[in-house]
Amino acid sequence: MTNSVHILNFLAHLQIHTPLPEGVQVLNPYKEAAVFDLCKRFYKKYYEDEEPRFLILGINPGRHGGGQSGIPFTDGSKLEQYCGISNALPEKTELSADFIYAMINAYGGPQEFYHEFYFSSVSPLGFVKDGKNLNYYDIRALQESLKPFITQSLAYTLSMKIERSVCYCLGEGKNYRYLTALNNEFKWFQKIIPLPHPRFIMQYKRKMLNEYVYAYLQKFSTHLDVSTNP
Repeated sequence: MTNSVHILNFLAHLQIHTPLPEGVQVLNPYKEAAVFDLCKRFYKKYYEDEEPRFLILGINPGRHGGGQSGIPFTDGSKLEQYCGISNALPEKTELSADFIYAMINAYGGPQEFYHEFYFSSVSPLGFVKDGKNLNYYDIRALQESLKPFITQSLAYTLSMKIERSVCYCLGEGKNYRYLTALNNEFKWFQKIIPLPHPRFIMQYKRKMLNEYVYAYLQKFSTHLDVSTNP
């Protein structure tokens, strides 16, 4: 099975079965045919092979970017401009996507980057409450109710060609601590490397964007040593 088939099967069947706290709604763009068509075009373009990838895990999708396109950290403009995939998504750019594609282009472009890495999230579905984005860890009851969904999703993701020597975690705080605790329990990865979250960078450290891009690339360069010297 190619990576693209594996990923698309995963996205097509994403569903949360456990009850969620009152007022919390699930954000699942993959139910929309137009969004899923974009995902097909993207993953068949970049993942139509059986080569291993290094996993980069975000928190969970928001209403913009991956919450609209179905592709993590990719808004409609980036999807068209950098990936060559035309779409009818809103032209508004998303902060995290701005940073991620600056980093991807510095790496060598989407073809080179996606050949090495695969983006997902600790929770591959997002959440909203009162019309605003919600992180899975913002409400303790939500985090606890999502554990079966999160662990099953990660287990399925890891059944594809994923390099287990290292996982990159977007977010150096709560997301990193939660993923580390899960990894201590399930022993998925030899090492988890935290990275500053793109939204934090763009909101608070935008003037240092180039420095953060370089820091990402430096951290990614370690995977070559880890993979050849497990």
